[in-house]
Amino acid sequence: MILAILGPTASGKSDVALRLAEELGAQILSVDSMQVYRGMDIGTAKATAVQQTRVQHHMVDLVDPDVEFSVAEFQKTAREILDQTERIVLVGGSGLHFRAVVDPMTFPPSDAALRAELEALDESAVTAALLQADPAAGTQVDLRNPRRVVRALEIHRLTGETPSERARTQEAEAVRSYQAAFEFVAVGLDPGRSLAGRVTRRLAGMVDSGLLDEVESLEPRLGRTARQAVGYKELLPVLRGEATLEEGMAAATKATLRLAKHQRTYFRRDPRIAWVPWDQDRDVRYERVRSALEEMLA
Repeated sequence: MILAILGPTASGKSDVALRLAEELGAQILSVDSMQVYRGMDIGTAKATAVQQTRVQHHMVDLVDPDVEFSVAEFQKTAREILDQTERIVLVGGSGLHFRAVVDPMTFPPSDAALRAELEALDESAVTAALLQADPAAGTQVDLRNPRRVVRALEIHRLTGETPSERARTQEAEAVRSYQAAFEFVAVGLDPGRSLAGRVTRRLAGMVDSGLLDEVESLEPRLGRTARQAVGYKELLPVLRGEATLEEGMAAATKATLRLAKHQRTYFRRDPRIAWVPWDQDRDVRYERVRSALEEMLA
């Protein structure tokens, strides 16, 4: 039995998933692109050591933060876990990683040498090359994210497919692949207008819990992907003396809300997710999710 608790960041998914897994005697599989990295604990809102003793968590602390861990590798590892686990709750905000696990998705090839060559170029040159190949690339790729720009250009060089063409291919695959590789039941949580306040409070709590110290200790070992993680990326200038803590937190809040908007849009396209009315009270949230799952499984 596979249950999934999905939605944008700071929506209370992890709390619901933990309580649900404990009640069902299930394990948890995180569908989060950054929780795979060891040491990135506070900033990714990773389950604490105590929580992980209460319920076994998978797809966390798999690799060091200087290692690149592709979606294809995530897919392979997670599916091996699903094959070996009788009861599991998937939880996370990465729609791509969720679908990579449960749907028959395929991923374009990669070339480490070509990627290294592109990464060595000036960021503006890589962006210009991508836009020359596909003037509409900005509608599909976050041009402010160097990692995504490099990957899009790498795919174009290897396959000849532009981001716009790739998006059309993925959309066609999405329609076909809603016949999942694994049977599951999914509910979505979305705080709506409450999200901004929750994000602000959560980030302040992370800083109070030692996020700056965590970023500082990890900085020498942050690889290309881990360095782009929301919260870490925005606080690095604070540690370098290039921004105040207030400026760094404002940037991190803005980036988190932008991420949440993307997550919300991605998940809302999936007709298989049942959205549960959100409530500030964690007990009410849990009971609503529990009731929705019982109804879908009846």
